[in-house]
Amino acid sequence: MTFGMPETYPRLASMLGFVSRENIIKAVESIVTIQRDWGNRENRKVSRMKYTIDRVGLDVFKEELEKRMGFALQPIAPYLFTRSGDVFGWSQNVDGTHNVLLFIEGGRVKDTENYLLKTALRKVAEIHDGDFLVTGNQNLQIRGISEKNKLIIQLLLDHYKVLPELNKTGLRLNSIACVALPTCSLAFAEAERYLPSLIDKIDELLIVNGLEKDEIIIRMTGCPNGCGRPYLGEISFVGKSPGYYNLYLGAAFNGERLNKLYKEMLDEENILNELRPIIERYAKERFEGERFGDFTIRKGYVKATTYGLNFHT
Repeated sequence: MTFGMPETYPRLASMLGFVSRENIIKAVESIVTIQRDWGNRENRKVSRMKYTIDRVGLDVFKEELEKRMGFALQPIAPYLFTRSGDVFGWSQNVDGTHNVLLFIEGGRVKDTENYLLKTALRKVAEIHDGDFLVTGNQNLQIRGISEKNKLIIQLLLDHYKVLPELNKTGLRLNSIACVALPTCSLAFAEAERYLPSLIDKIDELLIVNGLEKDEIIIRMTGCPNGCGRPYLGEISFVGKSPGYYNLYLGAAFNGERLNKLYKEMLDEENILNELRPIIERYAKERFEGERFGDFTIRKGYVKATTYGLNFHT
């Protein structure tokens, strides 16, 4: 979205139907050509396909898609999302090889004085006979580890203390920040370089309330364009000016609901002051298994955003 333009908004996907594997390319090609022909070419702020769909209506879009594909979509197949983040640690493939998914804070592979992540991954790469996968959540999976290398890689990761379950809170493991300043010229405020230190302070609130292992999705971006998917965070910060952020609450842990603006133009002191009572109430008053984003809606801190068009209301 763009600040000061309520006609711009984040949006989740709409379900159209199911296509078989052999028809995927045709379906995607047809969707792209609809946006090519129907998309807004006068104002780039509202040029994305979400605005095309909301302008013409989903039924019209679907009808045009089936016309261009030359076949009808099948009914929506059953699916279930339980989380929008990654599942860290070890897993095994059907061919007997192994994977390990590592948390990479801010997506930045580097060595620091007390955390030699880059060195550890270089040592792994020297013996690894599989490949590496960067996830959509800025993390890294070492994939296809052979049985003969599994123990060696596990020992290397243990030695360099890079496994995710070591001394990291559930909040930090579910954090994403965009690169922001100084790399991005669109940013109004810091994100990647600031979020880890802010999490340090929020972690103190969580630890006091016994919530350090509870998973809560937190996001931060330096501007409202949303490169770090801030509108899918249960707690999110969108930079408004240097040192000041808009605070959003209430997204779904499984990624199926956007959040909503709670407070504007907060500095660090006010961020912590706003979050402290909410975290304390969450620790005491949540239902069993209730996620933080759901709690903020149930307690009336924000209204649920059921659709992109009501993101601002």
